[in-house]
Amino acid sequence: MNTFGYLFRITTWGESHGGAVGVVVDGCPPQIDLDISAVQYELNRRRPGQSHLTTPRQEGDVVEILSGVFEGKTLGTPISMLVWNKDARPDAYNHLKDLYRPSHADFTYQQKYGIRNWQGGGRASARETIGRVAAGAIAKQILREKCNTETLAYVKQIHTLEASVDADTVTLEEIEASPVRCPDPIVSPKMAERIDQARRDRDSLGGIIESVCRNVPVGLGEPVFDKLKADLAKAMMSLPATMGFQIGSGFDGITMTGSEHNDEFYNESGRIRTRTNNSGGTQGGISNGENIVFQVAFKPTATIGKPQQTVDMDGNEVTLEASGRHDPCVLVRAPAIVEAMAALVLIDHLLRYRAKS
Repeated sequence: MNTFGYLFRITTWGESHGGAVGVVVDGCPPQIDLDISAVQYELNRRRPGQSHLTTPRQEGDVVEILSGVFEGKTLGTPISMLVWNKDARPDAYNHLKDLYRPSHADFTYQQKYGIRNWQGGGRASARETIGRVAAGAIAKQILREKCNTETLAYVKQIHTLEASVDADTVTLEEIEASPVRCPDPIVSPKMAERIDQARRDRDSLGGIIESVCRNVPVGLGEPVFDKLKADLAKAMMSLPATMGFQIGSGFDGITMTGSEHNDEFYNESGRIRTRTNNSGGTQGGISNGENIVFQVAFKPTATIGKPQQTVDMDGNEVTLEASGRHDPCVLVRAPAIVEAMAALVLIDHLLRYRAKS
């Protein structure tokens, strides 16, 4: 499926080396003051060619809004947005036409559909996330206006290098000040060097993105199958290259006893709060008003320049040395994408909550 959401629905379209990529947003409330520059800002954070640590593909990723907005306000009708592919080089993938790249979607797409776009991976390319980020930028504006809700994401770990970050106090300015979007000033330059070394080695690295959502209203989430944490997990695991999701204490929680893990309640000037946040901001699948904190694991970029063993479409074993323009580490551009998906989940559940109340 290419559509995500229940009330605030997005449908992304386009391929990596096609004419354009884009999104249709359906269910956006009317009379929202839409700041197009804010949409462009988010796209700039994820666009390629930002530095030598990302893919050298040069795309301006300038958004065009085709419908759903009039005189700066949303109409309540479908919002269609597109970004033209200006630096597509489909011929650079001719050598991959009949080969299956290891750990890429080539083999599974071919087996499922009997056809695939082998030019940059088509829909399996991270370029598809442009539509998500554009739609997420709208969701962010609504959340900020209605609830003062903020979604932030940053690089928590690359390869074996792990940052120390306070999720409750980290700022967007601190994140963006780092070339790898890691707000730890000690670990950030080490991460940059590790990524650059992988690039020189024609290899790639993975890591972890941590995200925090602040000022989330109490009551978001629809048990039992549409729990807030379940929808966040689905949103994050739908992203290219994701390998894992955990919220709150996550897997570390199994090493704690119940008395250690339970988030005790207290009254803070009339507001019910928890002294700890091992639950990660949800209980019973419903937001409890604390910060929602989760982590997403991304694998190393699948397409690398090192020789690898694979097979062609006829089953012959061959050696592949992939060429082309690829990120040595996808995490540098991933924070804006993770933030967008978190915002899309939150706005969808906010609209569902308000529809019921």
